[in-house]
Amino acid sequence: MVSIFVGVTDQNWFDFLSARQFTEVNFWAPSGRTNFKALDPGELFLFKLHAPLNFIVGGGIFSHASLLPMSLAWDAFGESNGVSSAIEMKRRIGRYRNDSDPRSDPTIGCRILTQPFFWPREKWIRVPASWSPNIVVGRGYDTANADGLQLWNEVMARAASIIGTEEIIDRPRFGTPVLVKPRLGQGAFRVLVTDSYERRCAVSGERTLPILDAAHIRSYSAGGVHDPSNGLLLRTDIHKLFDLGYVTIDEDKRFVVSGRLKADFDNGKHYYDLQGTRLRPPTTTARGPSEDSLRWHRDHPFLG
Repeated sequence: MVSIFVGVTDQNWFDFLSARQFTEVNFWAPSGRTNFKALDPGELFLFKLHAPLNFIVGGGIFSHASLLPMSLAWDAFGESNGVSSAIEMKRRIGRYRNDSDPRSDPTIGCRILTQPFFWPREKWIRVPASWSPNIVVGRGYDTANADGLQLWNEVMARAASIIGTEEIIDRPRFGTPVLVKPRLGQGAFRVLVTDSYERRCAVSGERTLPILDAAHIRSYSAGGVHDPSNGLLLRTDIHKLFDLGYVTIDEDKRFVVSGRLKADFDNGKHYYDLQGTRLRPPTTTARGPSEDSLRWHRDHPFLG
């Protein structure tokens, strides 16, 4: 059984994104009071337009949900939020929340989707008969019931030409519904690593969110991937030194500072004070830094 969630959105969001090609999108909700828990990573999140357009018009593969300050959501996803600027995003949120204060940074609900797809009008799917006109946020289905299975099959019928994800083509007709491993983009990677480390620097314990970065251990330019096992949440200055090779993580998951920092800048006492600090682990073991990635960092950029 696979769960499906149908979320209600406005046509402006849909039209903006359908005219562009993004590998990930943020389906955001202006209210940031409760986190989204209806799906597991790899399940289907579908888009339904506001009434009277009672059609499902696209969707994506759910990867992660989070409650984020709007500023971080914009920094992570930019136009993948479905708007052209941070100012416009703030305006739309303010309209829903009746908040016109330009200085506020509201917390919003974010559902991060990979491999998004947006159908042309002739491929839109009419909502199931069980859909209630009173639904304003969305509702869940699953493939164990008739409406959910029908919805899955209709999406899969469009999948080969629209999504291009061979992993979810089924058999016989469309086969047994299965989860898809989301292919994370830069924005999803950033948010997932940030949440995995409970919004604290893995070395210093710093909690000030605007100065925390999701760092790639093996750089993306050197073949590193957007996967939490290739990520660390680091304070911005530590991240910069990590990328330049002045600091690294040893085999025992302890922070190491190169002697080159003192030699090159005749400074760095604060960082040497952190020498030997054990890395804070993420909340989920599977998202911990991989030994291969850490070894690559010690063997290549680190100025040991």
